[in-house]
Amino acid sequence: MNNLISVQNLKADVDFTYKKLQKLHPKLYWYISKEELDYKFDSLKTSITKPLTSFEFYKKLSPVVSAVKQGHISISPPTKKRTKKEKKAFIKKGTSPFTQFDFEIFNDKLYVVKNKSYDETVKIGSEVEAINNESIDDLFKEYEKEFSSDGYNKTFISKKLPDYFSGAYTLKNGFQDSLKYSFNYNDEQRLVSIIRKVVDTTKPKKEIKKKLTAFEKAKKKADDRDKNTFGYNPDTKTNNRNLRFIEKDNSIAVIKIRSFSNGNYRRFYEESFSKIDYNNSKTLIIDLRNNGGGRLAEIADLYSYLSDSTFVFLDKSEVASKTSMFKSNPLTGLPFLLKFTIPFYYPYIFFAVHKNKEGSYVYPTETKPHKIKKDAFKGNIYVLINGGSFSASSIISSNLKGSKRAFFVGEETGGAYNGTVAGRMTDIKLPKSAISMKIGLMLVAPFHKTVIDGHGVYPDKEITPTLEDRIKGIDPEMNWILNEINSNKSEISNTIEK
Repeated sequence: MNNLISVQNLKADVDFTYKKLQKLHPKLYWYISKEELDYKFDSLKTSITKPLTSFEFYKKLSPVVSAVKQGHISISPPTKKRTKKEKKAFIKKGTSPFTQFDFEIFNDKLYVVKNKSYDETVKIGSEVEAINNESIDDLFKEYEKEFSSDGYNKTFISKKLPDYFSGAYTLKNGFQDSLKYSFNYNDEQRLVSIIRKVVDTTKPKKEIKKKLTAFEKAKKKADDRDKNTFGYNPDTKTNNRNLRFIEKDNSIAVIKIRSFSNGNYRRFYEESFSKIDYNNSKTLIIDLRNNGGGRLAEIADLYSYLSDSTFVFLDKSEVASKTSMFKSNPLTGLPFLLKFTIPFYYPYIFFAVHKNKEGSYVYPTETKPHKIKKDAFKGNIYVLINGGSFSASSIISSNLKGSKRAFFVGEETGGAYNGTVAGRMTDIKLPKSAISMKIGLMLVAPFHKTVIDGHGVYPDKEITPTLEDRIKGIDPEMNWILNEINSNKSEISNTIEK
């Protein structure tokens, strides 16, 4: 990884990168012209005048790739692979000094919004001005060039940077056992050293397994089923999906979805909307904030509970060529038993991909008319969105917005209204530098679109949380919706009384 790569080989990898993008990406010039991208790749080659390491080359290549403005394209430098023994030893060292805080950006500055470290003197709302004497401003200017949102929006960058910068810092400087933070709280500056937080990894003594009663067996089975349904994460101790009711009469239902992955989503939505129907809820709030996306099948299934009539969910997906989908990994996300169907995958793809009237190759997915479910919600729908609402969460938002089925509150989504290039992904390794590159292979476009290209779904009511909101634990977007609902109830009540 630290070996120098010759100028000739580096330039060969530049050409290799561009050729792969041109060959596999169906909408490479959506947000940048061919002439401009040609110039960027040519300029990159010209700038390489001496041998570089893989990491140094990555730092030069990543801004050029991110200029395509497609959020699903990513590149990463090669890293040392640890053995199982090394991984265990590393885990025993404790929690990284980075992950002991949760960070957010407010007004282009980085703040602590959650303190999980031993040092309780670090207040929520402390600004992080520097790490190991490197200013956060400089780090952000360096790192924000290395990835992109879909199109021209800026909300995604500010949501991703707080999580991204710790990984980027580690790639550059290696794993850190301690970090020296420069904090500013109420104009008082202080230096705080945070060391690895040692976690007790000693295994508890094996308990003698007692025979469970029939009741205990049934309870364990029910608990395991619920964890599977909700997509329970044992590391964070949170559910991927949740349903709760607000108000004594259960008139307001709230569904929080952290991502469209993990867990038995079909069972969750079937059971949740059955409960919502049983409780005769009048309003549904769907929280998609910081939902980075996931399965297309899941959002199509969810939409069948939200639409008010038969619908088409997606356009046919444009692909680069008749065989470009062969480069995807068909094993990704498949249950074990379905992996035996792989020999049939490639023939199916070959015959499913065809040319449309415009001469582009397309692949059908979620393009047939869908009927709404018997428990489809018929009341008012509010959707909470922000810059972290990306990929699949933007796709379902586009259709809800375009069909005028929901009212949106928050910030512009990080994913584009008119679709994204993802669906199936391929992993490419550059032959000389061993840099990895992920490329989306399918243009996933919602049925409903907008004339404003290159931006996300805009909220009907824009609300951007402040640092003060985080310090006080206030949720201004949710509060606005609840106030709006109560206000409407009051107006209806006054009208009836008159």
